[in-house]
Amino acid sequence: MGVLSCKSVSRQITVISDTIRFTLPYKNAFNPLIMDIRFAANPADFKHYTTDRLRQDFLMESLFVVGDLNLVYSHYDRVITGGVVPTIGQIGLSNPAPLRADYFLERRELGIINVGNSGQVIADGVTYSLANKECLYLGKGTKDVAFLSEDEANPAKFYLLSSPAHTAYPAATMTLAEASPIETGAAETANCRTIYKFIHKDGIKSCQLVMGMTLFKPGSIWNTMPCHFHDRRMEVYLYFDLDANARVFHFMGEPHETRHLIVANEQAIISPPWSIHTGTATASYSFIWGMAGENQDYADMDFVTMDQLK
Repeated sequence: MGVLSCKSVSRQITVISDTIRFTLPYKNAFNPLIMDIRFAANPADFKHYTTDRLRQDFLMESLFVVGDLNLVYSHYDRVITGGVVPTIGQIGLSNPAPLRADYFLERRELGIINVGNSGQVIADGVTYSLANKECLYLGKGTKDVAFLSEDEANPAKFYLLSSPAHTAYPAATMTLAEASPIETGAAETANCRTIYKFIHKDGIKSCQLVMGMTLFKPGSIWNTMPCHFHDRRMEVYLYFDLDANARVFHFMGEPHETRHLIVANEQAIISPPWSIHTGTATASYSFIWGMAGENQDYADMDFVTMDQLK
């Protein structure tokens, strides 16, 4: 077996501070796909991270680029997060070389939620129309996937979350009205919200992917409080419906070693299984949560009391 020289991969590795990010294949005019690979972190190391390092490892700042597809591969449960904004015709779901697959969903499943204007997803010749805040699930074995906006001047914004899959479940769509709502929180604690479950064990069937959305009542800004973690699943948060000048303060880390990230509209956070995930904001917002790991039990949470937080 030969040794791969540094010269042969020099255009495929980008070094940012002390974090190495692999972009395979290299993004160019002939292959517009870029997949950012994020490695897992030990919590003992995490507590020493600078703000820049936290943002480089856990914040996804540019998922939604007009006319493009962007993917981020996390080593936590092998979850891929992505964004697609079609403006000129269709954008296909390409097959990144690091997957070592014949096509993207050969061994994976995919959840899609539209956070933009109306659009369509075409999967193996079947067209699925998605309005704002509607969900589509595509199962293992779906070969050809493309994304299209109904009005290219006002494009759709498809948010993607994919995890490994061991068997094939049928494609399914769900509107917000069809989702399983949970009313929780209280106005007195500024966390009155409705949780909508799309992909879960009692909703759209999947192998391990769990996905839903949280919408807030007026005046409420705290999410996931009291906070929790679940050592059996990783989670990804996408914050959206946030004004341009507003920000979310997302808290993460072990309960006794918390850190925060400042998050703008349509940015996402990778939350390790050992990390709490909670946040507040300077104005109203919505967020999509998605998980993968040992089980699909939405209620499987390790709650943290206020006196445990530091």
